[in-house]
Amino acid sequence: MALRLIGSQLDASVDKEIKRRLKRVPTPLNEYNYDAWGFHPEMAQYGLQLCVWLYRYYWRTEVFGIDKVPSGRVLLIGNHSGQMPMDGLNIAAAMLMDADPPRLVRTMIERWFGTMPLVSTFVARHGQILGDPQNCVKLLENDECVLVFPEGAKGSGKLWYDRYTLVDFGLGFMRIALKTNTPIVPISIIGGEEQMPSFYDAKPLAKLLGLPYFPITPTFPWLGLLGFVPFPTKYRIYFGDPLYFEGDGNETDSVVQKKVDIVKAKILENISYGLSKRKHIFW
Repeated sequence: MALRLIGSQLDASVDKEIKRRLKRVPTPLNEYNYDAWGFHPEMAQYGLQLCVWLYRYYWRTEVFGIDKVPSGRVLLIGNHSGQMPMDGLNIAAAMLMDADPPRLVRTMIERWFGTMPLVSTFVARHGQILGDPQNCVKLLENDECVLVFPEGAKGSGKLWYDRYTLVDFGLGFMRIALKTNTPIVPISIIGGEEQMPSFYDAKPLAKLLGLPYFPITPTFPWLGLLGFVPFPTKYRIYFGDPLYFEGDGNETDSVVQKKVDIVKAKILENISYGLSKRKHIFW
């Protein structure tokens, strides 16, 4: 009885707009309300409540060009930054709350997330997927919206003096786009680089703890766990025009690299534009 009452109270606390939009996401569910990847809308709505609050009120995210995202299968390719994956969170919240129709973003997450028992379950219930090429192909064949950060952990762990530059992109996302005939939407994110500026990567500690990097920031490790709280920088997300490439995914690396370079150039172009328009990191 008490658990049922708590459950009803939690359910009532969820923003009705989030519920309405989740119902419009065309995800096939089984009899237990899970999709084939572990996504569960009723469980996800609680986490999404927090994500949307952060998106709207903590980072005051502004979105430009979201209407350019085509319907059906699509790859969202963005710059990665900020030590913590808040850029992915903001893009997912934007696609759910500000895209019409709303889309559930499937982020290809780092493999080390899968080694963390509670975290791996949490991200699966919210529709996020282990970054595996086969998973990505299957999602796109189901006409899903997939988010990839081709810089990987090297991008999110960038140091302060490398902010708003791009490290090398992997070629895998482009081969998958060619193989599945999927358009690519380049995304440029402004604001993530300053949320948790890192001045040094303590690699021995990262290796000891099994982490991709161990950032030394103005607040971490000096404030303990509080040092993980990101600064409330203002996020701006620029969606570029969709890019269509021809091929079958079996091209040589040099051919694929030229296509990847086009995507990188579009992302950098909008990063430069966004930075030129920004008046301040926090507003």
